[in-house]
Amino acid sequence: MSKHFELMQQIEKEQSFGSESKSGPFAPKPGESYSGAGSVGGANDEALRLVQQIFLLQTQEPPRIVVFAGIDHGNGCTRICASVAETLAKNAKGKVCLVDANFRSPGLPEFFGVPNHHGLTEALLRKDPIGAYTKLVNQDNLWLLSSGTLAADSANLLDSDHLRTRLEELRLDFDFVIIDAPPLTRYSDAVVLGQLSDGLVLILEADATRREAATAVAENLRSAKVPILAAVLNKRTFPIPEKLYSWL
Repeated sequence: MSKHFELMQQIEKEQSFGSESKSGPFAPKPGESYSGAGSVGGANDEALRLVQQIFLLQTQEPPRIVVFAGIDHGNGCTRICASVAETLAKNAKGKVCLVDANFRSPGLPEFFGVPNHHGLTEALLRKDPIGAYTKLVNQDNLWLLSSGTLAADSANLLDSDHLRTRLEELRLDFDFVIIDAPPLTRYSDAVVLGQLSDGLVLILEADATRREAATAVAENLRSAKVPILAAVLNKRTFPIPEKLYSWL
C-alpha cells in the first residue's frame, strides 16, 4: 500500500471525506450569492483559517506564489481562490495578486464583475511591465490578472519560457500571488504552474472526488516535485493536519 493511498484514507477518516454533505462553509446559503463583487458570505471564517495556516502563521518564510487546482472540473476552485485572495488582502500586509490561469474555463473576471481582456494572454505575448495587465478589484490591496483574450492555443502559452519571467515579475511586484489553475485530472497546466510556484493547494469535492483520482494526482504532483501545501474539502475547508505532512 502506497503512502499516498494511506494519506487519502487518513484524510477520509479525520474529515469524513466522501460522505460530508454539500452544505458546508463554501456552499451558498439561502439568499447568498458569490457573483458580482466577489462576496463570499459564510465562507469567510473558513477562508481565514486557510489563510492563517498557509500564509500568516508560518514560523519560516511563508509561500509567496501559490497555485490552487481542483482534482476535477466543478470542484469550486475559482470561488475558493477568490475567497482566499480577498481574505489574505484584508488580513496581511502588502499587495495580493489573483491570477486567472484557467484558460480552459476562466471565471474570476465574472466573479469580480470586471472585463476579461488585457490579461495573462497578452502579458505572455508582449513585453510591457506585468503591472500594466493587472486590475485593482477592491480597496484592500487586491489586484486581478485575468486570463485575457482567449484563443484556441492560449493554453500553450503556459509552456513558454516567458511564463517563468512573468511569475518572477509578479513575485517582485506583489507580496502574495494566488493562481487559479485548471483541474488536475484533465490538464497538465496546474503541474507546470506548480513547478514555478512555492506550492499547490488541492481542491476536492465531498461526495464527488474519487479517492483513486485524488491519490493519483498526489502521486503525480510528488513525481513533479510540486509541494502540496494543503487540501480543501469543498464544501468544507481544512488544511492537512500537521501529522499527515510526513506522508506527502
